[in-house]
Amino acid sequence: MNTRNKMDPFRIAVLDLYQGEANQGMRGIQSIIESWSEQKGVRAQVDYFDVRIKKQIPDLSYHAYISSGGPGSPLDSRYEDWDVAWCKWLDQLNRWNQHASQGQEKHILFICFSFQLACRFFSIGVVCKRRSTSFGVFPVSQTEEGKQEVIFDGLKNPFYAVDHRDYQLVHPNLERIKEMGGRLLCLEKERSHVLYERAVMAVRFNAHMIGTQFHPEADPQGMTHYLNQDDKRKTVIGKHSEEKLKSMLADLQDPSKIHWTKSRVLPNFLNKAYQELTSKPI
Repeated sequence: MNTRNKMDPFRIAVLDLYQGEANQGMRGIQSIIESWSEQKGVRAQVDYFDVRIKKQIPDLSYHAYISSGGPGSPLDSRYEDWDVAWCKWLDQLNRWNQHASQGQEKHILFICFSFQLACRFFSIGVVCKRRSTSFGVFPVSQTEEGKQEVIFDGLKNPFYAVDHRDYQLVHPNLERIKEMGGRLLCLEKERSHVLYERAVMAVRFNAHMIGTQFHPEADPQGMTHYLNQDDKRKTVIGKHSEEKLKSMLADLQDPSKIHWTKSRVLPNFLNKAYQELTSKPI
């Protein structure tokens, strides 16, 4: 244990967009933050905000923000109160970062549904419904710029991640992304047998905001328990197939796949945010 925990707490806001639905995402985020805090000797204060049901939005006093995945359409919610409030929060953070002094910027990670909302907000491409649901453990390919991304330090190319989505980002506007100070980081696996464009799987929007379409918080043990529940097994088999379920359960047990991704992406994000705040290596 080092002496960093003598400073004021590192304040993290987690925005819950699951709309009250049972999920493994929030538990995974909480588990990673707790493990990271203990391993690094960082005194972290973590607050959770129910965005869609209770209309809770954090203020600008936090050092880092994580906005979760969730159900539903990122297009149909555009005029709902919670969506309007979420966009106002993102606009305020973006404006803060544009004028903040060095070390006072706010770091934000958008996951899955939140990633789609952020892509819509920044108008960096086409957010649209997929032809069919993507569900499983899939390889994610890094672009040349993605290979330089600090959040992906320690990952192989391609790396494996849990993907569960009905919507996607395609036709990325690379000029717009570059203009914002961002980079296109990852694409979904190449499927030579279909004509559809590869969806974008990760984007750095600017120096302090990054989003992933995949779930970096996915926990192999939690996902395995979730998928082995009778109702969940029946749902997966009914929507996909028994072979898909067996394949995903096998992938979850492979230490080089989901476990590896979980141990890198979100901890790297927290490392970067904390280092820039404190100007100390971690």
